[in-house]
Amino acid sequence: MKNLTPTICLSLAVLLGSAGTSWGADYDKGLAAYQSGDFATALREWRPLAEQGDAVAEFLLGAMYDEDHGVPQDDKTAVKWYTLAAEQGFARAQFNLGVMYTNGLGIPLDNVYAHMWLNIAASNGDEDGGKLQDGVAKSMTPSEVEKAEKLASECIRKKYKGC
Repeated sequence: MKNLTPTICLSLAVLLGSAGTSWGADYDKGLAAYQSGDFATALREWRPLAEQGDAVAEFLLGAMYDEDHGVPQDDKTAVKWYTLAAEQGFARAQFNLGVMYTNGLGIPLDNVYAHMWLNIAASNGDEDGGKLQDGVAKSMTPSEVEKAEKLASECIRKKYKGC
């Protein structure tokens, strides 16, 4: 996970950028800075966007804290930003949040919530979510899997808020 996130972040940013999605000069400046290893500038450009509720910027800040890029590595802060993006339906943030629960990083290890977030990520098109969800399920009891699936359904019904 630790070495995969930067690649995913950049791929996602480039993909979204090429699809015509634009967050203006601040986002583009942050992306250029990130790609050149200037994480301080990327942080400076993306933080205001994240604080305004931009899910992509929230996810990218989570990844920066997760990966120790321009900020001290801080799993709790990564979880905060991933959660904010996940609550907006951002599938990769939902996946990363599931990973954090799976490994007890910045949040207590909890296979039920890990399974729930991975299930949600998979339902939103994140293929890795389904794969990891299956792996987590192998270490769970049938009643835990049932609980996780119920929580995922409720979370989707609530549009990912308060999960």
